Amino acid sequence: MKKHILLEAVGPAIAGGITAAVFVVFGAGLLSDLENHLQSSILFVWLFAVMLWCAYAVMQQGEAVAEELGEPYGTLILTFSVIVIEVAMLASIMLQGGNNPTLARDAMFATLMIVLNGMVGAALLMGALRYWEQDYNLAGARAFLVVLTALSVFALILPNYTAIPPDPVEAPGKAILFAVITLLFYAVFVVIQTMRHRAFFNEPEQNDGCTAADEPRDMEPEEDKASHSLAFHTVMLVLCLLPVVILAEYLGEIVNYGIEDIGLPDALGGVLIAVLVLTPEGLSALSAALANRLQRAINICLGSALSTIGLTVPAVLAIGMFTGRDAELGLTPQETVLLVLTLVVSGMTFGGGRTNVINGAVHLLLFLVYVVLVFSP
Repeated sequence: MKKHILLEAVGPAIAGGITAAVFVVFGAGLLSDLENHLQSSILFVWLFAVMLWCAYAVMQQGEAVAEELGEPYGTLILTFSVIVIEVAMLASIMLQGGNNPTLARDAMFATLMIVLNGMVGAALLMGALRYWEQDYNLAGARAFLVVLTALSVFALILPNYTAIPPDPVEAPGKAILFAVITLLFYAVFVVIQTMRHRAFFNEPEQNDGCTAADEPRDMEPEEDKASHSLAFHTVMLVLCLLPVVILAEYLGEIVNYGIEDIGLPDALGGVLIAVLVLTPEGLSALSAALANRLQRAINICLGSALSTIGLTVPAVLAIGMFTGRDAELGLTPQETVLLVLTLVVSGMTFGGGRTNVINGAVHLLLFLVYVVLVFSP
């Protein structure tokens, strides 16, 4: 078992390190002929697969560190690890090629759609198919949605209705104000989640010990914890995170080529970033729902959406101010309608204390609508 655990931890770091070394040394030559669609496709699949593996390992090591340190430090380390990946991707693509002022907005909107409709829908549907109905902590879900709704509207809808949008180049003062307020939204929630009302985010009592699937799950971490130290998990977290940050530049160049020269949808860059960042967490949320731990799935999904907006908006505005790149936050009218509809449906889904198949199906259908609109606005 220890060898298996060691391989899971070290494997992504080795693969990521070798890939990063190859691209640092030979990257210019490898990316010199992107007009060759077969070559560019192979490079994209290679980079995306390695970065996804490393991102999943970052999440695993982050969870191990979180268990060792406890709250609030563990949660913050895990959150910042994921956000570093997203910001690295955004910065790399923003600084490559032409100015793409909507990239950050597209990435945040994609995150909301993937999380609130794709990940939540899949978790609710699979959990309901196994358990018919599932319980969750109503107070915790409401706390997430209150802050997420306010933050989403503030960051992605309100900029369309201000006389001067919070652009880091045209209106740096307003951009700083928006960044600070966004951070305050997130900081208030972190304090509530990790200190004052931690019980809001625990599993409801009805779920405690109700499934056999939880028993081996509860025993396994003890073995893992005995196998490796906090220092080991911290080092592996950094070693898995570094290749993602380094390779983001090369993946960004390929993505920009696809958008600018091949004519792929502009929103696709944001979607790829969101998929890369959210896939590991989506798998964890699905696993939790199948183990009848719906509150954990909710914490993962809604926490991902909240931290992405709460930390990405300030980071992107800061990057724009330092590099002179525009950053447009306001959604299009079509996207605004879909976001508002998603928030309303989410409020209804998490407004009663129990979920079933219909909740998951509706969210997945909304996600299908989003995917269609990406390719056919």
